[in-house]
Amino acid sequence: MSIKEKIHRGSANVFADLGVAHPERVLARAEIMSRISGIIKERGFTQKEASVLLGIPQSKVSCLMNGKLAMFSLDHLFELLNALDKDVEIIIKEKTKKEKFATTHVSMLVCR
Repeated sequence: MSIKEKIHRGSANVFADLGVAHPERVLARAEIMSRISGIIKERGFTQKEASVLLGIPQSKVSCLMNGKLAMFSLDHLFELLNALDKDVEIIIKEKTKKEKFATTHVSMLVCR
């Protein structure tokens, strides 16, 4: 007897696919956390060095590096970006006619 598997094509947001509340906001936090983690790695910081620079305990740096989303609000992530000498710019605009609902989206410029 063969088992037929159903394959469902996912969207661009895994959090929406999983049914997470406010998936755009969760994805935004995940993307920002990933960028902060990347900056820390690019600069060759240890977690201890990053904790001093960011003003958070080393255990929170570990949570950041391991993607513990619940530990960080967007506001806190913006503060961490500022501590890493990154400006944060927020753009508020009208939704397009194509969009059913207004959304939250993160665009990141990679500046070196």
